[in-house]
Amino acid sequence: MASPVAPVDLVTDVVCGRQSEDLIHHPHEVDGVWTAQCGLRLAIDLSPHPLKADGAVANTSRQPALPRPHPAQVQCRILGRAEYKITTLRSADRGSRSQLTPSIRLYAMNSPAAPVTEDEFDVLVIGSGPGGEGATMQATKGGMSVGIVERFARIGGACTHSGTIPSKALRFAIFQVTEAARNRLFREAGIRPRFSFGDLRRSAESVIGQQVEVRKTHYDRNDVPIFQGQARFVDPHTVEVEHESGGKKRVHGKHIVIATGARPYRPADVDFSHPRIFDSDTILKLEETPHSITIYGAGIIGCEYASMFRNLGCKVNLVNTRAKLLEFLDDEIIDALGYHLREQGVLIRHNEEYDQIRTVDDGVVLTLKSGKQLKTDILLWANGRTGNTVGLGLENIGLSADKRGYIAVNEDFQTSIPHIYAVGDVIGIPSLASAAYVQGRFATLHLAHEPCPRLMVREIPTGIYTSPEISSLGKTERELTAEKVPYEVGHALFRHLARAQITGRTGGMLKLLFHRETLEILGIHCFGANASEIIHIGQAIMMQPAPNNTLMYFINTTFNYPTMAEAYRVAALNGYNRLF
Repeated sequence: MASPVAPVDLVTDVVCGRQSEDLIHHPHEVDGVWTAQCGLRLAIDLSPHPLKADGAVANTSRQPALPRPHPAQVQCRILGRAEYKITTLRSADRGSRSQLTPSIRLYAMNSPAAPVTEDEFDVLVIGSGPGGEGATMQATKGGMSVGIVERFARIGGACTHSGTIPSKALRFAIFQVTEAARNRLFREAGIRPRFSFGDLRRSAESVIGQQVEVRKTHYDRNDVPIFQGQARFVDPHTVEVEHESGGKKRVHGKHIVIATGARPYRPADVDFSHPRIFDSDTILKLEETPHSITIYGAGIIGCEYASMFRNLGCKVNLVNTRAKLLEFLDDEIIDALGYHLREQGVLIRHNEEYDQIRTVDDGVVLTLKSGKQLKTDILLWANGRTGNTVGLGLENIGLSADKRGYIAVNEDFQTSIPHIYAVGDVIGIPSLASAAYVQGRFATLHLAHEPCPRLMVREIPTGIYTSPEISSLGKTERELTAEKVPYEVGHALFRHLARAQITGRTGGMLKLLFHRETLEILGIHCFGANASEIIHIGQAIMMQPAPNNTLMYFINTTFNYPTMAEAYRVAALNGYNRLF
């Protein structure tokens, strides 16, 4: 047996065979193939091929330290000094040694001899959330070379790891439990499911892993390198990526797209380190279901969590800093949301502002400037977001963010530096994952001087996952009235639909706003079960050029029965019959 190569600062090696699994800082088993974290130093032995990283050995030979071992070929390659890719492949001949041919130099992160390597791309994207993914995929499909920088070890951004995906998966888990608890057959059988918040949260975690794998496949299939580390601008075309271990790499982009997302806003006088005070990121780590909760902030996040915690049986105080809930919605939908939340038992307080937050042994006390005091087990701060621009080095290139960390852009998503774009939550509203993705696509089309369908970034449906759901597209009655547009309204109440009666989810409605003279669809507003799905039927017609975007499509189309989709026919006929 060959003696192990002594650990050194750099090793020369390469491997024949296709690339398999890319693991960085996450040792784990994939299909029986063992891979290992690669840190400061490496040792390679042709047989039995141990990989040594930070003193730990991941051995692919038949030794009892690791279950299911097997001979394997080993590939190590470096992407600058920022990260290692480690690949293990099953050996075709279980008795043969791997054949390693000198080809590339592998530097340890701490090696003073390691050069600051640099790469150049047509498009460099910072952030792998929806905005970054949209920009990257559009660019690579357009034939451009693309590199992407991601601060965290796993791709997907806040959307995948701390925002949209985990919260919506949690919501569905809660929905399943509450539906089972309300089911008459289950109750008669004495079945009463009881799960803690932590149990429900963990049941949703598998979705995150699936999403990461799907997105990773997109980048691998399109040969997009991912540079893991904190990005910082050096000059308008150069970004330095600093890995958490201290290694650095510089990457250049002819064009750069900033898609770093946002995080919960944290005022300095609120102690978020206290175990009873949470924001929308840390609430996902809650283990036990509280008896009561105060939610400060009644925006989309606040309303969604108010629904979830109330469905779990918690007493909920929802504190709104404005006069109405979600003021950007149609007034009728706002009223319906407020009614349903109160009907479920949520206590809503409008036009309130916090004065101080203090903790006591058995809870949190929120003191409002009106003099009210609210004491509950925990407090969820859901009042605003902050753009992730700290540490980006914007000052090095003459850019700046506002007081909430947002970057200003024009209608083409260009910053004040024309070749640098910003998309997604880092530019502020609408702060939707769906919007971020199309903004990323639009920015890439624009920088490539390709046709840019402006409609895709203007008409973006809103999806709000309260109980029931809310989704809307186009104008509200308030807006049409202010613009003096002659419009009419068509309603379909879900309680009149056979499908809703069958499922027992009869709360809600579909509302169509259309021009009295041309019958053109001007707005679609839905409140109820599956509203975020139902909206897209109307969207497909509303986005058509005239005269194909009118009420008549729904009147003259046959819908399956019983379905929720037939709400469009009911609403269309309801509105058409108002005309004279």
